[in-house]
Amino acid sequence: MTAKELLKKYGKPENFINRDLSWIEFNRRVLQEALNPDLPLLEKVKFVSIFSSNLDEFYMIRVSGIKEQIAANVLEPSIDGLTPREQLQKIEKCLQPLLKQLYDLWTNNIVPSLRENNIILHEYDELSKEEQKILTDYFKKEIFPVLTPLAFDPGRPFPYISNLSLSLAVLIRKPNGENHFARVKVPNILPRLLQIDDILEPNKRKTVNGGFKARFVWLGDLIKANIHLLFPGMEIIDTHKFRITRDTDIELQEDEADDLLSVIEENIRQRRFGSVVRLEVAQKMPDFMLETLMENLQITKDDVHQFDGPLGLSDVMILYKLPVHHLKEKPFYPVIPKELNEEEDFFALIRQRDIMLHHPFHSFTPVVDFIKKAAEDPDVLAIKQTLYRVGTDSPIVKALIEAADRGKQVAVLVELKARFDEENNIYWARELEKVGVHVVYGLVGLKTHAKMTLIVRKEFDGVKRYVHLSTGNYNVVTAKLYTDIGLFTCDEEICSDVSDVFNYLTGYSQQKEFRKLFVSPLNTREKILKLIAREIANKKSGKPAHIIMKMNSLVDPPIIAALYEASNAGVKVDLIVRGVCSLVPGVKGLSENIQVRSIVGRFLEHSRIFYFKNDGNDEVYLSSADMMQRNLDRRIEATFPVENKNLKEDIINNVLSVYLKDNVKARELHSDGSYHFVKPQDGAARINSQEWLMNYATKVTTQVKKAIRNK
Repeated sequence: MTAKELLKKYGKPENFINRDLSWIEFNRRVLQEALNPDLPLLEKVKFVSIFSSNLDEFYMIRVSGIKEQIAANVLEPSIDGLTPREQLQKIEKCLQPLLKQLYDLWTNNIVPSLRENNIILHEYDELSKEEQKILTDYFKKEIFPVLTPLAFDPGRPFPYISNLSLSLAVLIRKPNGENHFARVKVPNILPRLLQIDDILEPNKRKTVNGGFKARFVWLGDLIKANIHLLFPGMEIIDTHKFRITRDTDIELQEDEADDLLSVIEENIRQRRFGSVVRLEVAQKMPDFMLETLMENLQITKDDVHQFDGPLGLSDVMILYKLPVHHLKEKPFYPVIPKELNEEEDFFALIRQRDIMLHHPFHSFTPVVDFIKKAAEDPDVLAIKQTLYRVGTDSPIVKALIEAADRGKQVAVLVELKARFDEENNIYWARELEKVGVHVVYGLVGLKTHAKMTLIVRKEFDGVKRYVHLSTGNYNVVTAKLYTDIGLFTCDEEICSDVSDVFNYLTGYSQQKEFRKLFVSPLNTREKILKLIAREIANKKSGKPAHIIMKMNSLVDPPIIAALYEASNAGVKVDLIVRGVCSLVPGVKGLSENIQVRSIVGRFLEHSRIFYFKNDGNDEVYLSSADMMQRNLDRRIEATFPVENKNLKEDIINNVLSVYLKDNVKARELHSDGSYHFVKPQDGAARINSQEWLMNYATKVTTQVKKAIRNK
């Protein structure tokens, strides 16, 4: 069946879960980790921060988009049947109990537990008069000069307030009895939590019974306590904190651009002035002060969140960095497979067989070394690479710069439209251009999300190509936190495909078909639909059929409809979807053969793996693409096969099967859109998939080392 026919058959609203409500369920699972009584204390703090940071981005992008639709009077419902206004109402209704749960956890559990472990978040009023005096002196010297009080009166308009910034709303009274409103920004160049030990006791060792001790005060509280110093001669009537979230999803007019880089830079500037989509305020803020903010920020009461606790809990990640190891998970050190030791000839190894790395269980160092060695190798003629999120201090970009300095042909596609990484990417694009690298910014209307590196090398038998393809970014920081799989190969057809994709990106090409790769937006959806259809045909013919798909998000209606068709044909479908899932599982006559699970744990699940039984001739594909319209229609994505028998079996038996056996961190999606922990069957061993994979990587590496020593 075609995508159109599938949608005609299965495109009823009740067959789809709203993507934004599904996202809220994902963030609920993040909050569940913070609520887990078995998790070390600072790990709970980390998940509180992640939950809050996720929510900030959700409002900046998703909620802002829905509000734009409402403002434009869009009445057409999404595929799940909800209009924009209905979506917004349901979003707020679902979020309110989660926010209450978050602040109950923070105030009544985490803060007291931190104190019990000598990490004390002081209320300013509980400090002694002497301590307050010392902090006031510190305030005068170190903080006061940075602050800028901004008045609001007929001569001075309401001040601009930046996205996600914490501010103090101050009501002052002049000597003549007039009341006025002012705003003071809590500067984000200073830490939100000020560690006060060195200020209060500069020469004293900070330990308790030989253990670690740290004392903090909220920077906003210190400013509030000394706010009168900013308004001399005035009476301070009231002071309350507030925080705003702006729409940062500014539309790009790429087709009208002469220079994409300058357009992106202008877009970053415009973000500062996006409309306000959320106002967070202290619970005790009086109505007249709240009304002043609402009127001048042009928002309604529906856009206001009131909290009895600190605003912007994403900032508590600073506590996770404290050197208190007993309050964190046992550290894990990624392993390097023995055959990839730096003494080996990397290219010779890849010529012998494909090599797979599963991060963060395997170290990302071999990927960096692959680029570095290519940069240094006199026989390497050219390096081509895509860069999506590279980070602030990228050894990979430095290696590419060195390669260009050595006279190699270097071509890099730097995706300037990688949301919230634009400034980093602009910086690296300019640094690369300075040394003569051919830098391409991407195609108009499309983001380049594929993760590809191509090395062209002169060898004794002619020019040979080597490729690294991955499900994740070339970012050494996130490679320690995200689960991703990368493949090194010199397979001629895959290398030819990657060459063709780079030519498509840097030149002009109408190529629609490739030898082994699926490439979005050209043919990925079509190829995946064909693979699903083949499983359906096999099942109907009495042949073995099974589909396993692991991804971050499943939203695309034709793919969902095809999976429904597979279920109705009797094909077993196992889906491992970390985040948003619009498919409704377990419905008789629709999806009774489909199970959906989500795993949220120590690492962020990020790898995309697609498995098809294929009548016993197993096929495994890795991909940079999720099953979303944006990945299939509006991005350059690469899906690539794993053909080496041993690697394929490793993914099936020691990755996918392990995720499907997880009964510790796995939650199963029910047909009502809710998720519930997978409970271990009686007598069954508890399996935490990420812990299992950590142990497996270490065990295999140790066994290989022993075998080599024994030889």
